[in-house]
Amino acid sequence: MCGVVGIVAHGPVNQQIYDALTVVQHRGQDAAGIMTCENRKVFLRKDSGLVRDVFAERHMLQLRGNMGIGHARYPTAGGDNRSEAQPFYVNSPFGIALGHNGNLVNAEELSHELFQGDLRQLNTGSDSEVLLNVFAHELMVSVRNKGGSLQADDVFEAVTRLHQRCNGAYAVVAMIVGYGLVAFRDPCGIRPLVIGVREDAGGQSVMVASESVAMDLLDFTLLGDVAPGEAIFVSTTGEFERRVCAPRTQLAPCLFEYVYLARPDSIIDEVAVYKSRLRMGEKLGEQLLREWPDHDIDVVIPIPDTSRTSALQLANLMGLKYREGFIKNRYIGRTFIMPGQAERRKSVKQKLNAIDLEFRGKNVLLVDDSIVRGTTSQQIIQMAREAGAKKVYFASAAPPVRYANVYGIDMPAPSELVANGRSEQEIAEFIGADRLIFQKLEDLIAAVREGNSRIHTVDASCFDGRYVTGDVTEEFLSRNAGDREDKAKNKARESLDYAEVNVYH
Repeated sequence: MCGVVGIVAHGPVNQQIYDALTVVQHRGQDAAGIMTCENRKVFLRKDSGLVRDVFAERHMLQLRGNMGIGHARYPTAGGDNRSEAQPFYVNSPFGIALGHNGNLVNAEELSHELFQGDLRQLNTGSDSEVLLNVFAHELMVSVRNKGGSLQADDVFEAVTRLHQRCNGAYAVVAMIVGYGLVAFRDPCGIRPLVIGVREDAGGQSVMVASESVAMDLLDFTLLGDVAPGEAIFVSTTGEFERRVCAPRTQLAPCLFEYVYLARPDSIIDEVAVYKSRLRMGEKLGEQLLREWPDHDIDVVIPIPDTSRTSALQLANLMGLKYREGFIKNRYIGRTFIMPGQAERRKSVKQKLNAIDLEFRGKNVLLVDDSIVRGTTSQQIIQMAREAGAKKVYFASAAPPVRYANVYGIDMPAPSELVANGRSEQEIAEFIGADRLIFQKLEDLIAAVREGNSRIHTVDASCFDGRYVTGDVTEEFLSRNAGDREDKAKNKARESLDYAEVNVYH
């Protein structure tokens, strides 16, 4: 996952994009970047690190212009050095910058096509650079015989052909120098993208972003979601046109957005994330009462932060005490997106500390949003026992994660998933729980769909192994798993330490 932002306004956008990136920072902590445009000149700052660390005052002063895009990166495809930071930029046609959230499943094939057929050279291993060059090539085709001018129809034609070539998940913001902003979403709408407007003194400003919380921060009125397969072209004056550019579309949002990735105060595809998590907790509580009516649970304790909402509703429904038993260190990043297993193990102890009096002598039910690799859950359960818990039960607001996710979440190597090849009892034994309860997939889907009945299909691939784009092959899964294993990432990271040269900031 990554966070993307794009703004066309009637005054400088540098500070607005920076502020928006800070509230989608949870979507990516590896790198950040902003590119702005003023009088057909572009200004770029990007580097590894958090938003607050990448941009100093001197950088912000240089990011001039009333139009720009921003990106907070979480590495899934490509490496994790600063040359992979976005936005990416090409100077033909017109000059195009692009930021991307998601993952292409045919990036390798497209890379060969771009080099051999489109005569374009790629400088990184990022599928986002592939996406940018496909868009740039198709836009060149659209305007080749039009005397160098650009109309909205040309953009829509280019996105239409891009959909025909690109497979996978992509929510994109792009900037065409001197012309405007482009936003588009894959035909399944797997990754989120929203649009909003604000009336300013000079006229209408337009914003696109990964999550609606960015709109709230900057006082934009949320118009809704960019539809699956839809493209939006925003001129430099703030006027915009929108068109569905794919012949076959379906709304199939990623379930993991609601379970973990998105902020609870966001609205994605008309579903309030907070309310969906309340419903997850309610359904999990109903399942517990149904399957274990004579339970001996004394207290419900959430694993902060994402599971709090579900845990509270579960406790209320079951008539149990809800207590905060773990205190979180706010200066440690999200454990799930730490780059290596060794770093994850180390960070859990740094991240959480148990309050002994909430555990001592009690049978506790720990609630987490999900269990991915299992090592974090294992350590947390051990911490609860060391704090004096008699019994430690564990509940997951999501079903077992058994399969690769290839649409932009960094958990695709099945060998690293604790649920892959294990029964629920074996998972319980692995993490050290006295009892383990997983959410039923049908209940999770219902918890999300209740917020928007028009969601007939969801991407639940990491739970059920079914890929909504219909183009994920066993060969791709095998190759992808090798690329995503921690040992492969660590090796790539070591080699990249010596390759950080000629990087344009």
